[in-house]
Amino acid sequence: DLFGAGKMFLPQVVKSARVMKQGVAWLLPFMEAESAGQERQSAGKILMATVKGDVHDIGKNIVGVVLQCNNYEVFDLGVMVPADRILDEAERLKVDMVGLSGLITPSLDEMVFVASEMERRGFRMPLLIGGATTSKTHTAVKIAPAYPSGSTTYVLDASRAVGVVSALLSPTERDRFTAETVADYARVREQFARGQDNRGRMSLADARRRAFATDWSRTVPPKPSFTGLRTFEDWDLSDLAEHIDWTPFFASWQLFGRYPAILEDDLVGQAARDLYADARRMLDRMIQGRWLTAKATVGFWPAQAEGDDILVFADEARTQVAGRFHTLRQQMVRTEGDRANLALSDFIAPVGGPPDWLGGFAVTAGHGEIEMAERFRRDGDDYSAILATSLADRLAEALAEALHRRVRTELWGYAPDEVFDIEFLIGERYRGIRPAAGYPAQPDHTEKAELFRLLEATRRTGITLTESFAMDPPSSVSGLYFSHPESHYFGVGRIDRDQVEDYARRKGWDLATAERWLAPILNYAPGG
Repeated sequence: DLFGAGKMFLPQVVKSARVMKQGVAWLLPFMEAESAGQERQSAGKILMATVKGDVHDIGKNIVGVVLQCNNYEVFDLGVMVPADRILDEAERLKVDMVGLSGLITPSLDEMVFVASEMERRGFRMPLLIGGATTSKTHTAVKIAPAYPSGSTTYVLDASRAVGVVSALLSPTERDRFTAETVADYARVREQFARGQDNRGRMSLADARRRAFATDWSRTVPPKPSFTGLRTFEDWDLSDLAEHIDWTPFFASWQLFGRYPAILEDDLVGQAARDLYADARRMLDRMIQGRWLTAKATVGFWPAQAEGDDILVFADEARTQVAGRFHTLRQQMVRTEGDRANLALSDFIAPVGGPPDWLGGFAVTAGHGEIEMAERFRRDGDDYSAILATSLADRLAEALAEALHRRVRTELWGYAPDEVFDIEFLIGERYRGIRPAAGYPAQPDHTEKAELFRLLEATRRTGITLTESFAMDPPSSVSGLYFSHPESHYFGVGRIDRDQVEDYARRKGWDLATAERWLAPILNYAPGG
């Protein structure tokens, strides 16, 4: 009740759950003797799963703990769970509702598929949708219509989960809540349809004429200290601790504010200070006990842009193409001055221009992560399990930051005099960028496959790609390095059919495949 009212915060709730579980474990023999022959009464049964192709479950685990605190029986199937197993288990366990979670954009389509399978198999139970990539709009526009026989509800975060579940299972509140959700989602679909008609986009040809321009006669791309690959087998965790950006750590626990100011916040300051103290103690244990192994691989290759593609060469003579990265270009109609319509290829010198280079990396701090979390869960300590997992995630991001700094100062070496300053790093005030596939500057997750091939990433780091191109272990990061002094991050935004057709041709795909992988950024309805 306090949590729902904003008078208690998520870390306190999850930590309280640990005390409750330990108390219940101590009392259980007495409770069983007292209630012999009586069936345990719960507020409801909920099955939860991270969908096929996705490995992220921190948020799902938090929601599960919060629901268990409120006497709901939660069956968590884990990660990468296919639709048929989710539904088979839902029937076998006779649950009251199903909750789906996902982080990467391909999970959105998988959720639609699960919903359609629920409809095909005659399910009627409520379906809950959650995860960082999901939204009320996507739930209303794509998922809910695939499951008309049951209710589909987007759950923003753990603080809303109990209220939503309680309303959906309440004999007196269910019909009202469901009717309000249906009406709300109908309005969302209408607004979405109107917005689709108003999204101005220029042709791909016009967008390419407005590409970011560099005077390559005056720009000399810096040459890396080596070409090829280099691997770091066991990066020092204490070094990574110095590179942690703590602000997203607090956000993962639904404590919002910039670190370190959040520690003195009038509302959440005490909860943030307590969480931070627990995190630092846990981090010290992880470092001293070597609970995790951090690995990284980095590569530099001769490269030139060919239109919206980036060619990677096997040799400095640039005679043998070793790989090709495909980039996407902004097509929005610009109204503010002469701003360019960007693609990542704009930051690489074109074929015929001066010699240029491209970098790539894959890092993980996740070896040992699952085992570490399972040890805590076996002891009934969900708080420590989630805390340790969220720290592993931060260490992976810290490794990406630390490696990029080493690239700038030493391995590529175009900024050898850069001094270490964590605020400077977090604010990304340095030269160069490291965009990742699946993020706004390149929304296509499949580009990771080429990067992993060129980096020999799986052999060198142990990171694998799922069928949806999520990285496993979950606490992993990969991307490209650009050294161009004016390179910067941007969002591609919505794209039109002409670019999708062009992209499909360049990738060797048919149009339907391109539309499936680019579904979140299409400016039109496929088949329309």
